Amino acid sequence: MIESGLSKKLGRSWMVVAVLHAAPGMLNGILISGILGAGVLGSNVARAAELAPHDMALLDRLTWGINGSSAAHLQAVGVERWLFEQLHPAPNDALPASAQTQIEAMPDVHKFPFDIAVGFEQQGKSANQVTDPDQKKAAQQVYQQAMNDRGKQAAARSILRALYAPDQLRERMTWFWFNHFNVHQYKANIRILVGDYEDRAIRPLALGKFHDLLTATLYHPAMLRYLDNADNAAGHLNENYAREIMELHTMGVGSGYTQADVEALARILTGVGIDLKPEDPKLKPELQLQLVREGAFEFNPARHDYGDKVFLGHAIKGRGLAEVDEAVDILVRHPATAMHLCRQIATYFVAENPPEALVQRMAQVFKSTDGDIAAVLAAMVHAPEFADSLKSGAKFKDPVQYVFSAVRLAYDDKIILNTLPIQGWLNRMGEGLFNHETPDGYAITPASWNGPGQMMVRFEIARQIGSGSSGLFKPDVPNAVDQPAFPLIANSLYFNGLRQTLGPTTLAALDQAISPQDWNTLFLSSPEFMR
Repeated sequence: MIESGLSKKLGRSWMVVAVLHAAPGMLNGILISGILGAGVLGSNVARAAELAPHDMALLDRLTWGINGSSAAHLQAVGVERWLFEQLHPAPNDALPASAQTQIEAMPDVHKFPFDIAVGFEQQGKSANQVTDPDQKKAAQQVYQQAMNDRGKQAAARSILRALYAPDQLRERMTWFWFNHFNVHQYKANIRILVGDYEDRAIRPLALGKFHDLLTATLYHPAMLRYLDNADNAAGHLNENYAREIMELHTMGVGSGYTQADVEALARILTGVGIDLKPEDPKLKPELQLQLVREGAFEFNPARHDYGDKVFLGHAIKGRGLAEVDEAVDILVRHPATAMHLCRQIATYFVAENPPEALVQRMAQVFKSTDGDIAAVLAAMVHAPEFADSLKSGAKFKDPVQYVFSAVRLAYDDKIILNTLPIQGWLNRMGEGLFNHETPDGYAITPASWNGPGQMMVRFEIARQIGSGSSGLFKPDVPNAVDQPAFPLIANSLYFNGLRQTLGPTTLAALDQAISPQDWNTLFLSSPEFMR
């Protein structure tokens, strides 16, 4: 193999990159070799109780990544108690104080979408009314930058919670459901709403009833703006949202709905939109009691099609917003919805092509519990197919899981002070938070994430995290000083658990690492850590 310019820049471990590049997507059996030098890691590491391979795999699979503190807690309470805590967390499990302090310092974090949107709308109008061309351009740039900042702050909140929240399974499902009910932050003003969308419409309901989750996303202005239902009115149908609700959010492609069903649902959704004006719309007296306004959400009866509809074989009388509730009930209880959702959940947690018998059992639980997400997850976790998947280690980490798990393992409960490096890494790997343009969300199968270019970027990120030079501990403020960071992966968790999961070639490479930083980089670049 020929040493490339990038390989020279990365240092002594360049052959890892070369091999990954030579065999894209084939992580099993990758040779990590050619690293010279004496081993630097001693064996006098503090001993801790060994964690069983099943327990380590379970912890890693259901969280954003195993680390010393999470492993210690699972050992202390036992697997079943830990599972119960994860499936039924307290409504607001507290973050560590230093992480919560960072969130509390963010503008708009406790404001409602209506107030946020009104404030930005006023700022935008003021910028456009400036007469001097140069001053107008500057004011518009300030306005756009303020919206960009809100998007970055929303991503920062998501990252801090993913890294440090005790309710890790809820955080995993928050990412899953956001991706399922995807909105793109750079459409219109969604940047200023996306944080509230995740914080209020998705996270609190991520382990609850699917009916409530679907309804919460339907009522949120981020979704109504993204899929254009704010423009959907009687006589001027916009079918975008109606189509995606059935194709992506509930029943799935090829599940039996027709174009007539799409049109019927679009008619049902007429008048469901957004209103930022302080005063109510002018309505005929007979329609005034039908008006519904909750924050930025509005059901405007003057824009609704009050004709009767037939939706998925059900006759729905034209009577206003109640039609939407009836349609949601029909969709949630449709057998295709249970199968579609459970297949996606099993793909996310179990395998690229999950066993059909497992999906069927999960779907039966979904139907018998009226869409209880925690019950579905409990059935999945206790299934033999899930246990088999833990043994095989076949799941491949997408960029988000890879980065989060690397930071959690390297720094454990040492709270990072700057999430921008993580945001940048995810953008480079094509899975930036809130950045997927189309409603289908990011791929949850490995083919999109295991190419040679992806592996090269992962190696660079592993080096930055493993060497402590990533900028995670340099606050994003003027004249900030980068605080010392000492990632310690070769700890008791490694020697009493993780080491037993590594293959002989990876162990041989690690034993020849020439520095702790080199060792960290090799471990985070290993095929075993990618799974």
